[in-house]
Amino acid sequence: MSEVVGLTLVSHAMTDAMAAGRFPIDEELNALGRRQLDGLDVGVADAVLCGPEIRAIQTAEALGLTPAVEPRLADLGCGVWRGLGLDRVQPVELTQWLTEPESCPHNGESIVELIARVRGWLADVARTPGRTVAFTHPAVIRAAILTALDAPPKSFWRIDIAPASSTSLHHRGTGWTLRSAVAGQ
Repeated sequence: MSEVVGLTLVSHAMTDAMAAGRFPIDEELNALGRRQLDGLDVGVADAVLCGPEIRAIQTAEALGLTPAVEPRLADLGCGVWRGLGLDRVQPVELTQWLTEPESCPHNGESIVELIARVRGWLADVARTPGRTVAFTHPAVIRAAILTALDAPPKSFWRIDIAPASSTSLHHRGTGWTLRSAVAGQ
């Protein structure tokens, strides 16, 4: 029998860009984000990882953890749209991006590319017995869920990941299983 691998993906807490509906930049958590983490318990882990962005690192550190940075947990690259509000993006390009997962009108990373990146990381985690907690971004968690469910990339935007929420997966030899998703506060 294969050993169980546990994975808890924690979405970083609120930032000003999230609150304002802007494409993310590498920014700190805001006051609401820091409050969202009060009482959050991710349990004991054999490995604690995070994306390279400040908001992912600060989320882990606010819980008293010292994560190792894993570049494959980085947020979806939004290219020239970084920091822009939705109202500053051409509607045709925004519609294309939201409906065609292989498109990349912002010259960053497509949804399909993100899913491939996360799929590769999940394959590596599956070979690491024990429990891993990873602090990352809603887009990365969506990609992990799609991989676990073998769902099509077009389903990416149909998954809502709240700030400071956790999603649990487990792996036992044959693939990933979505165990549970817990909304943030």
